[in-house]
This record gives sequence, structure tokens and C-alpha cells, in this order.
Amino acid sequence: MENYISKKYLGMDESELSKSAGAAIKSEDLINFTLGDPDIDTDKRIVERVFEDVLNGATHYTDTLGILELREELKSYYLDEYEMEIDLDKIMITTSACQGMWIVMEAILDNGDEVIIPSPHFPPYSDQVQMAGGKAVFLELLESEDFQINIKRLEESITEKTKAIIINTPNNPIGSCLSRKSLENISEIAKKYDLLIIADDIYTLYSYQEPFIPISSINGMSERTITLGSFSKNFAMTGWRIGYILAESSFIQVFKKINENNVYTAPEPSQRAALHALRLRKEIQPGLFEEFKKRSYYAYERLNKLKGISVMEPKGTFYLFPNIEKTGLTSIEFADKLLKEAGVAVVPGVAFGCNGDKYIRLAVTLNVDRMKEAFDRIEKMELFK
Repeated sequence: MENYISKKYLGMDESELSKSAGAAIKSEDLINFTLGDPDIDTDKRIVERVFEDVLNGATHYTDTLGILELREELKSYYLDEYEMEIDLDKIMITTSACQGMWIVMEAILDNGDEVIIPSPHFPPYSDQVQMAGGKAVFLELLESEDFQINIKRLEESITEKTKAIIINTPNNPIGSCLSRKSLENISEIAKKYDLLIIADDIYTLYSYQEPFIPISSINGMSERTITLGSFSKNFAMTGWRIGYILAESSFIQVFKKINENNVYTAPEPSQRAALHALRLRKEIQPGLFEEFKKRSYYAYERLNKLKGISVMEPKGTFYLFPNIEKTGLTSIEFADKLLKEAGVAVVPGVAFGCNGDKYIRLAVTLNVDRMKEAFDRIEKMELFK
């Protein structure tokens, strides 16, 4: 049957991220650090309001850009949080930021166009570039440089085929955050070479050391930035599959046409949930922020007590990216050893790019008591004695 499958999909292997999650599911008495899905359910106040909305008929198609109330609330949110004025025709609701990224790549890439992806990176970036006919160009992020984007190497990566640069801060899988200086330097490069910035801004709540700064808020960047937003992590709403795109209206009109041939419109109940989440954010988000900051720092302290392991202080997201190089194991070997000997599942760093192989990723989507049990098991392994 392979003769009937598009060649662009035949060459795509299952990712290490998917393999890790699959292996974890099959294990008994498992403590699972692989999934970036919070163990905290969506706040009941959101659910109760949506339940009422659905009972009152919120079960239909909506405007293909998204319900007006939600777009108006997003406009108010960006004005309140970042002092940014965003017109309603520059906002489109999507079925997740991941779907939004796919739409963007379909819209901007012609065959052979290049997209620069700082790496280690979220695996779907490169796949989605490839699916849209583009070419992923990886820009290595180094721990010795605090995982900031090296501007000299960035400039050297640019060719006449470069169309865009993806940035993700706070960063999955690293847990790092780009500094204001880095964002300003990236902005200057984008303007110098007339490039787009694709900003994957889905962990904006979880910036622990400095307030989050949208790159689109930097002078001259709003017109060349396409922002992807989501409610999955910032509101513990992964299962609702709801996100949005912010971009110039000319982009939004193209995204709208693509989306109408994909899912047509995001589900109305999910859009209503996003609306209530935004309205309740000052009641809901502080607790999420404090909980995941506490978990991140607990894991950070326990990891740094393990022989041969080091990890940078958490700066953002709910991921940690420990360096395992001194153990002498590859990331796959290390993850396999943890799974078999301690019943603890992590994702090998190689899942996030070839330069991630001396790391593993932990998602601290487990409470502190469960993490304590995991690290107590790990400390008993012969590897750490």
C-alpha cells in the first residue's frame, strides 16, 4: 500500500517523544515525567460556565475567525498585560497552537523555503516545516551560552531562501527564557534580512525570573511577527484543543482560508471555555504559577544531588533539561535505564534534536509527593551510588 502514500510522509519516523510516551504507558507502577499535560484539571469555574453555555445552545459552528467575544477578550488581555493594541482583524482562533503552527507553515512556505529552528526544539516544528514543503535549518543552542540564541550563528544560518525564524520562550524542552537583549538582537536580524518571526508563546504564564516579553511588542516587530497562543498550559486546558494566531490582517485572511478547508472553525464549547478562562485569569493563574514553580524548583534541587547530573535553575515552563553527559550514557540509554530499573519515565533529549543527546527532559506535571517517590527510587540506582 506504500505506493498510495505521499512520499513526504513515507520518510517520517515515529519520534522519540512518541516512543517514550508509548513505552511509559506499557509499564506498571510507573512514575511518568514524559507528558507535558498538567495533572491539574481545568478549573471547575470554567467547566461550570461552559456547561451552562452548552445547555443554552453553544453547540454550533461559529464565525471562522472565532467568536467575537473571545477575540474581544484577547484584545483586552494583550492591552492589559502588555500594553499592546491588537485589532480584531488580526486575531484568529484555532484548534490548538500546534494546529496554528501547521496553518502558518502552509500559508508562508513555498517548496524549498527555509525556516531557522533553534534547537533543542519542540519536535513538530521541523515536521510541519517539511510537510509544508520547506526545509528546517537548525541553530544550535548551547548550555554554555545560557541557551540564548547566538546572533553570530543566527546570521550565518541565513540564506536567500530563509523565510522565517521560530522562537519559543519560555522554552520547551529546555525550560529557558530568552532575555530582552536576545529578543532585541533577534528583532534587528529579522528587520535587516526582512524575515518573519514565528513566536510560539504558549508558556507565557510560566516565566519565573523575569516578566514575559512578547517579541511582537518590540518596536517594529508587530508587522513581521506571527504569534501562536494557547490555553493548554497557561490554564491547564490541554484537552479542549483551543489556541489562537495573532498576525497582520493580510496573513489572517490567508490562514482563515486554509482553516476553512481543514476544520472550518474551532469548536464552540472550547471557544467559550477560552473566553471564561481569560475572564477568570486573575483568580486561576496565580495558583498554577506558584504550583509549577514549586514543582520545578523541587525537581531542580533533587536532580542536582544526583552524581553525574547537572541542571540549570528553572527559568520558565514546567520542564527541566538535565545534563547527563558525565554518566557516559546516551539519552536513550539513560532513559531506558531509568524506566527499567526505577520505573521512572523521561524523554531522551535526542527527541528534541541531535544536539540534545546529552540531556533528558522531565515534565514536572506530577505533584511533589509523587516526584519525591520518583527521585527516591532513582537515588537507589547503582548508577548514582
